[in-house]
Amino acid sequence: MKQLFILSLFVLALTPLAKPQSALGDDKQPNIVFIFADDQRYNLLGCYDHPIIKTPRIDALAQQGTRFDHMYVTTAVCWVSRAVILTGQWARSYSGDASSTVSKQAMQTAYPKMLSQAGYRTGFYGKWHTKSQGKTTPENLFDESEAISRHPYLKPQPDGSTRHEVQLITDRGLEFINRNKTGQPFYLSLWFNSAHAEDGDRRPGYHYQWPETTDGMYEDITIPQPRLGDDAIYEAHPEFLKQSINRQRYFWSYDTPEKYQVNLRAYYRMISGIDHEVGRVVDELKKLGLDKNTIIVYAADNGYYLAERGFQGKWSHFNESMRVPLIVYDPRQPTSVQGQVNSDIVLNVDLPKTFLDWAGATIPESYQGESIAPLVAGQHPLHWRTDFFAEHLDLSPTLVWEGVISKTNVYARYVHEDNYEFLHDLSVDPDELVNFSSDPAHADELQTMRNRCNQLRAQLGPEIPPRETKNKNTETSTESKTDSNTPSPTEKPDEKKPRKKKAPSN
Repeated sequence: MKQLFILSLFVLALTPLAKPQSALGDDKQPNIVFIFADDQRYNLLGCYDHPIIKTPRIDALAQQGTRFDHMYVTTAVCWVSRAVILTGQWARSYSGDASSTVSKQAMQTAYPKMLSQAGYRTGFYGKWHTKSQGKTTPENLFDESEAISRHPYLKPQPDGSTRHEVQLITDRGLEFINRNKTGQPFYLSLWFNSAHAEDGDRRPGYHYQWPETTDGMYEDITIPQPRLGDDAIYEAHPEFLKQSINRQRYFWSYDTPEKYQVNLRAYYRMISGIDHEVGRVVDELKKLGLDKNTIIVYAADNGYYLAERGFQGKWSHFNESMRVPLIVYDPRQPTSVQGQVNSDIVLNVDLPKTFLDWAGATIPESYQGESIAPLVAGQHPLHWRTDFFAEHLDLSPTLVWEGVISKTNVYARYVHEDNYEFLHDLSVDPDELVNFSSDPAHADELQTMRNRCNQLRAQLGPEIPPRETKNKNTETSTESKTDSNTPSPTEKPDEKKPRKKKAPSN
């Protein structure tokens, strides 16, 4: 009996340990397609129970994959969110000086480079305007690429027709997939400009320009006013938020009932237009027999206000700005986890580490996120995050802030407004309408959140340095500043007034 016991221990010692998530199933490296929308908050898809927007192809991916209900960005602006994903680091970490400009060092370990080293053929098509030292371009990072802007969304073609940017980006992506004749694993980025507004064209119905595939959609629907659109909610904001670019852009889109209806229908068509392109990708993968080994990831670069709180845009700390959709379809996973809804806090900074995990590639020590591959596989790590550090380093003086977000509390301090603090207790105020920072009953909680913010910030990089503030109402970021015709918060724009210069991109 003793000999049998020793033999059993010997057999157990020879039994291999469980493979890491990246090695589960077929040993063949999976293809990865990352579809990235612009300016779309978490609940603007059918699978997130939106009552109007139709997105059947994205919904199908969620039904067969994993839908994440608490996906956030670490910075709510287009170019920074995309740079966070490229580098795997928070903005103040990849810049090293809290400037949001990507350092050369951080770009050296950008995830496309790591995928290439792991044997992947990489492609990029779509929106690119990352600010970096040395002016890194897609050509520096990907094997094949083409930056495709939204100016204008409808682009003339040689045959006299027009094609929307989402269609062109998808066209290039499908060509990339079809050029994969060797069986080499591929990674493909389709980074859409949609559903970003066309800043330079503020005519209702043109400010959000949809592709012809969604012509006529939602025309017979009266869109309800936003649930958090009461004027009293806007009036309760501190003056610096009332004067911010969030309010200025409200007048571009939503300041009359007619404009609100026309523009939201157009915006919804843009979302449904993206869904149509997702369907084209899925159909092509099936046609080529690649669908069984291709992971599809759908996400957005930041949230978006659709007149909630009297705002348009993103940039600030509220839920509509910070929370985005994330859907992962991994056909290698068992049926038992298909259609699962995950409620863990996941972040955009997690995506590059996840891509490299799936690929079996080397993950740089500089990466600050966590791989969500175990979550997609239905596993539940014991020590997953329960909160995260959030920041916005541009748009001084009104929208420079840092804070901590969890499922129960939100803390934010706007550092160029004498550290103006917000404290939201989501257990009693899930809509973040009450600021408890001056409530004595929340004093201990406030100090706890301050300390947590300081602790997380110290792990990530330098404090935000003081910046010159010429005017409380002037936005100074080259990324999102308004042009010379931007109305004040109490002025309605003249749609026919000629613009002296084109509004900058963001």
